[in-house]
Amino acid sequence: MDNLSVKQAASASIPQPIRSDGAGATDPGPRDVMRDMENPDMLVPPVTDSGLLPNMKFSFSDTHMQLNQGGWSREITVRDLPIAKTLAGVNMRLTPGGVRELHWHQQAEWSYMLIGRARITSIDQEGRNFIADVGPGDLWYFPAGLPHSIQGLEEGCEFLLVFDDGSFSDLNTLSISDWFAHTPKEVLSANFGVPESAFADIPTNQVYIYQDQVPGPLTSQAVQSPYGTIPQSFKYELLSQTPIKTPGGSVRIVDSSNFPISQTIAAALVELEPGAMRELHWHPNNDEWQYYLTGQGRMTVFAGNGVARTFDYRAGDVGYVPFAFGHYIQNTGSQTLWFLEMFKSDRFVDVSLNQWMALTPRDLVRDNLNVGSELLDKLRKEKWPVVRYPGFSYTPK
Repeated sequence: MDNLSVKQAASASIPQPIRSDGAGATDPGPRDVMRDMENPDMLVPPVTDSGLLPNMKFSFSDTHMQLNQGGWSREITVRDLPIAKTLAGVNMRLTPGGVRELHWHQQAEWSYMLIGRARITSIDQEGRNFIADVGPGDLWYFPAGLPHSIQGLEEGCEFLLVFDDGSFSDLNTLSISDWFAHTPKEVLSANFGVPESAFADIPTNQVYIYQDQVPGPLTSQAVQSPYGTIPQSFKYELLSQTPIKTPGGSVRIVDSSNFPISQTIAAALVELEPGAMRELHWHPNNDEWQYYLTGQGRMTVFAGNGVARTFDYRAGDVGYVPFAFGHYIQNTGSQTLWFLEMFKSDRFVDVSLNQWMALTPRDLVRDNLNVGSELLDKLRKEKWPVVRYPGFSYTPK
C-alpha cells in the first residue's frame, strides 16, 4: 500500500460529526480523535436526542491519583461530576499487606470488591467487634461514624467505595493517626495511662495508606470482645446470590431486605450480554450512581419536556441518572457488559415501562400512543430488567 492509500485509509477510520442523513460536517480542526472514538453518541447524537442535560459521565481515568506506600486511591465527587449530589465514589488499590488505616467517616461506606482479597475490621458503639475476609464480588457496609480498617491479603486487592454524600472526600476523613498527631502527648498519656515516651514515634500527620506485613490467617487475628460480635454482618457475598435471569442477562439486587445493615445504600449488579439492554425504566426513590465494570455501553436519559441525551461508557466510568428520569442502557460491544446501579436508599426500586403499559387498560394505551395489537399483544405483566429479542437487538456498527 502506497503512502496515499495509507493516508486515505487512516482518514476513513477517523469518525466525523456527520449523520447518515447528511446533517453535520467534517471536523478538520484540532481535536482529540481517540476521545471522539470513545464517545460516538456524543460526536453524532441519535436523532432522538434533544435539548440540554448536564454531563452524566466521568471516568476514574480522569481523576487525581493519591499514591502511598501500600497502595493508591482516586475519587469522583461533586467536584468532578456536579450533578452527582447523592453519592460519591472512591477506587482504591492496596498491595499485599497494604493498609487503609484505622479511621471513620461522617458518611456510611458501601464497597464492592473488584479484584483480590482484603481483611476488614470494625466495632460498633456497644463495643461489639467484627473481623472478616472479603473477596471478589463481596460487599461490605460500615454505618456512618463506626470505625474500621481495610488490609490487603496475599494477592492485594482493588475495590470500589461508595459514600452516601456526593460531597464526600476520602482524603478528608477522621483518622486515628491524624487525631494522635494533633493531641498533646500529655493528654494521650492521661487517656491511656502510659508514659508520654510511649508516643515518641507516633506519626506527625495522617497516614491514610501504609505498607505492612500480610496478616496471618483470620483465626490468628481473632479478638474476643466481652460484649460479643456485631449482630448484623457488615459483609455480604453478592455473587453467591441467585440472580434474576432473563433473556440477555441477569440482575442481582442487594438492599436492606437481604443485607440488613445497609440502611442508606441499595444496589444492583447488572449483566448485559452482547445485543441486550437494560430495559426502559426509572427509579421512583432517588438518583442512580453507576459504575461500569467491564465492556462498553451507551445510556440515553430522558428528562421530560422533549429533553434527552445519550452517553457512552466503558469500564472504569461512572454514570449518573437524576431521580425519576427515564433511561435505558445498551451493550454496544462484543463482550458482556457488567455494571453497578447504586442509590441513596434502604431499598432498590424501579418502574418498568413495559410492565406499566401491560398493567394499564389496553384501550387507554392504544389511544394514548396510537399503536395496535402488534405492540399491545407483546407487553409483559412480569418485569424483565434485562431484555434481548431475536431480530430486535442492538448490533455494533
